[in-house]
Amino acid sequence: MRILIDEGVPVQITKALKKYTVDTVQNRGWSGTKNGDLILLAEKHYDLFITADKNLKYQQNFSKRTLSILELSTNKRRDIEANFNLIDETIQNLSIGDFIELDIPS
Repeated sequence: MRILIDEGVPVQITKALKKYTVDTVQNRGWSGTKNGDLILLAEKHYDLFITADKNLKYQQNFSKRTLSILELSTNKRRDIEANFNLIDETIQNLSIGDFIELDIPS
């Protein structure tokens, strides 16, 4: 699985995703790209986009998309690191085109 991490998500999440091919928006040179364009770019190269942008679902139409989206409820590094197993388990259960809102406990 190829995963793209959004700008607002702490890069430390990559530690939980070692068994996947992971890249970040910053590494791709896509920083500052508007969400619609970013989703189109991501869909061409990745299977999953991980974000903490809670507005994304209201800004985009995700019907007929092949890109899965995992929206984290927080971008707090400590909370994300404490829930690596939950994040990985959720990723393992994704289907193509899913939009999952994952509540990360604090």
